[in-house]
Amino acid sequence: MRINPNSTIHKRTSSRDFTSAVDRSDFSSARLLNAMGETTTNPSWKLSFPHICVAIISSFLFGYHLGVVNEPLESISADLGFAGNALEEGLVVSMSLGGAFIGCLFSGWIADSFGRRRAFQLTALPMIIGTSISASAASLQGMLFGRFLVGIGMGIGPPVASLYVTEVSPSFVRGTYGSFIQIATCLGLIGALFIGIPVKEVEGWWRVCFWVSVIPGALLALCMECCAESPHWLYKHGKIVEAEAEFERLLGGPHVKPAMTELLRSDRGDDVDISFLELLHGRHFRVVFIGSTLFALQQLSGINAVFYFSSTVFKSAGVPSDIANMCVGFANLSGSIIAMVLMDKLGRKMLLFGSFMGMAASMGVQATAASIYIPISGALYLSVGGMLSFVLSFALGAGPVPGLLLPEIFPSRIRAKAMAVCMCVHWVLNFFVGLLFLQLLEQLGPQVLYSIFATVCLIAAVFVRRNVVETKGKSLQEIEIALLPPEQR
Repeated sequence: MRINPNSTIHKRTSSRDFTSAVDRSDFSSARLLNAMGETTTNPSWKLSFPHICVAIISSFLFGYHLGVVNEPLESISADLGFAGNALEEGLVVSMSLGGAFIGCLFSGWIADSFGRRRAFQLTALPMIIGTSISASAASLQGMLFGRFLVGIGMGIGPPVASLYVTEVSPSFVRGTYGSFIQIATCLGLIGALFIGIPVKEVEGWWRVCFWVSVIPGALLALCMECCAESPHWLYKHGKIVEAEAEFERLLGGPHVKPAMTELLRSDRGDDVDISFLELLHGRHFRVVFIGSTLFALQQLSGINAVFYFSSTVFKSAGVPSDIANMCVGFANLSGSIIAMVLMDKLGRKMLLFGSFMGMAASMGVQATAASIYIPISGALYLSVGGMLSFVLSFALGAGPVPGLLLPEIFPSRIRAKAMAVCMCVHWVLNFFVGLLFLQLLEQLGPQVLYSIFATVCLIAAVFVRRNVVETKGKSLQEIEIALLPPEQR
């Protein structure tokens, strides 16, 4: 039986019906062509590159809004009348985290219901509105409301960006493209720091810092109209012809049939919607456990504590806070660029393992610097060196790899919701590390606390060695088939 690809029935049929209806010999012949060497060449990376560039605007915005209040906070508090109130200043910084948690909870449902492209546009919307409210705020309440709306967009953006980049990238450059997410986030953080430099000299400049981010937000929303939808999402929703058309845009005509074949190989005829509770037990528990644990270990490694505390360490060494922030930002960016080059050469697992080992060693240096047996001058150099080394090691693997690896190991039917669950773990632990770090530092002392972080990094390295699978160069369908036992496929 053959189906006319232009027929109305073909366009409306579900993936389950399509799988059973298509003549299997067609797809056997596609595999034969592959074996004969006619489709073994990689598709051009240039076709998918523009779509990736648009998608990572959301990551740039994520980084920008993380850092936009760091330098201007003093001016904001003075203009809005809460200068000197540590609690209210802390709320301005952390309100976006509360919004991010809410946005993250709904990110999987949004990405599955409306598609990846529309999800990006829904990410940009609260960011644009929230930024406008914050930029024109005349009171603390207006600022907090705007930051909360921005946070919702920040919560939706990262999981959707990881999904989209994973699903539209050719397998041979998927790791490189995944690294773009981390690089864009670093550029956003650095951009926020640069924009904030005149804030102490120019009155009201903090409002400009907010208004500037409206431009990339609008670009994301508008340019997404011209980008491809994820063929995996289209196939999952029974839009077979549209999926083939998008594969042609992303990979080129000769690669459409093998790509569709791979989708059919991984399709189990399971169109039943998966609830969040079903992710926590049964056939999908293993991959969700791996993903959640990776994000938990990433946060418990102390990376955000280092970011929050970096200015204080540099200040004690006589380095101004703006230069300190730039040093940390460029260390993060440098590591991300190196990771981009190595991701599809060394593989995800090796980078992740080496990254956690480097972070453990760097935290060991930090703990040594806190020892009473080290001279003060030597301790300051060790602290600064250990901190920059820690950030660099993080950016080499523990930063970019989880966001890329998890969409690769999650089956397509649970990918969006599983990413939402893992990102919720990320945001909750991010919040508590930021909340409790200074108290733990005061009660335990830097040597004990840094030693705890170093131990967590070693545990993370062992976990990666034992549980993480290598996905370099494999199609998403090959990874899914390898991870699910035969009786569960």
